[in-house]
Amino acid sequence: MSDVNARLGNILGRVGAHTVLVLGDLILDEYLFGKPARISREAPVLILRFAEREVMLGGAANAAHNVHALGAHVLPVGVVGTDPSSDELLGLFRATGIATDGIVREPTRVTPMKTRIMAGGYQATRQQVVRLDREPADEPQPLTEMALLARVEELAPRCDAIVLSDYGYGTVSPRLFERVRALAQRGHAIVTVDSRYDTSRFTGVTAATPNEAELAQLTGLTVDDERSVEKAGRQVLERLQAKILLVTRGSRGMALLERDGATTFIPIHGTDEIADVTGAGDTVISTFTLALMAGATAAEAASLANVAGGLVVMKRGTAAVSPAELRQALGRGGS
Repeated sequence: MSDVNARLGNILGRVGAHTVLVLGDLILDEYLFGKPARISREAPVLILRFAEREVMLGGAANAAHNVHALGAHVLPVGVVGTDPSSDELLGLFRATGIATDGIVREPTRVTPMKTRIMAGGYQATRQQVVRLDREPADEPQPLTEMALLARVEELAPRCDAIVLSDYGYGTVSPRLFERVRALAQRGHAIVTVDSRYDTSRFTGVTAATPNEAELAQLTGLTVDDERSVEKAGRQVLERLQAKILLVTRGSRGMALLERDGATTFIPIHGTDEIADVTGAGDTVISTFTLALMAGATAAEAASLANVAGGLVVMKRGTAAVSPAELRQALGRGGS
């Protein structure tokens, strides 16, 4: 194993001494699997014979799961309803060994759930046919925001890093973000953000992890090669007043832009035959944040996140990567 990979393995071994707060939109991912039977007489659609159902942690809940899977202590903060989906989501946290003290329940709120209908035989690759999203109608209520503020103020001082996972459901309100930023500055904590629709409002963070499409949307530029990625990335770095931008580029790997340093393009780890990108961004930001927290340079943290991302896209559904898998990928094998 190379000296670089040996150092990455050593960084990985240090994450267990740290605590991370993950604040964001908690989502339940539901998978309904069916075996193709025939074409319906009612409409030109495929009839699937139901085989099984599986639920997984999604959104900020998946980011928290990834932090936990890599060995750090995680404190998720977010809001769910009191519906059956919320019970399942909280049950998954507890079964995984993740504390739910930071989670607020809002009685009239719909817990976000993404249902994916998957078709395929038992030995065949299962293909997503359609996705059905159940979403809350509004942002969390003012009383809920106050409760979230109280959770953050209680838990943030214990944490070495704060991950903001914003899927557009309103958990990370402007007021809450301002408080997070102030607490992080006071405690010298790292703050990283992955925002699906609104990266530009998260100014003053340590790092952000947009994908190429989000980078294009933020700048209005066409982002289709390394030169355009660097140009758009530098604009976003300046606008965010962030130290680091890590741009995920799908099968083309990643681009790392440091405000006071160079731009580095990192090729995809492993094969470019991607099985499922669902939740890959959660894995990337979790691994990247943990590595920075454990003393890695930005380049080392990006390399480790790239390996983790390359591993998780080969798994079906929202998934996490274990330290053993990362060590094996780094050529270390074992613990």
